[in-house]
Amino acid sequence: MEDEEQKMLMLRKAFQMFAKSGTIDTIKISTILNTMGQLFDDGDLQAIIDEEDTEGSGKVNFDGFCRIASHFLEEEDSEAMQEELKEAFRLYDREGNGYITTGTLREILAALDDKLGPEDLDGIIAEIDTDGSGTVDFDEFMEMMTGE
Repeated sequence: MEDEEQKMLMLRKAFQMFAKSGTIDTIKISTILNTMGQLFDDGDLQAIIDEEDTEGSGKVNFDGFCRIASHFLEEEDSEAMQEELKEAFRLYDREGNGYITTGTLREILAALDDKLGPEDLDGIIAEIDTDGSGTVDFDEFMEMMTGE
């Protein structure tokens, strides 16, 4: 059951990064899944999105997002999830320093959601860089992605 809760927390965090007014654009779901290191087939994803977004509005709420994402998270256990997050972190920690700068994180977040303004980004960064070091280490990154 604990894994289920961790999954929900992680999904909510990911959702909130992209959500405006309680819904997200379905086109961003593939970006979110990619960010979480999930492998999926575009056709499968689209079919599941279509099932969820019956009106074709191009938007889903958090519950819809969870139902869509859970199709791809089924087999995931938290160890595999951690490996995938490590992998994602390594992509951005090109020098292998064990951390990324908040500037890099800001770029990642801005690229993930172009609706985030400077204040939104400042808020997210402040939440993640809890020690104010200007860098985000893997633990802080993990916490952001999983809520642990």
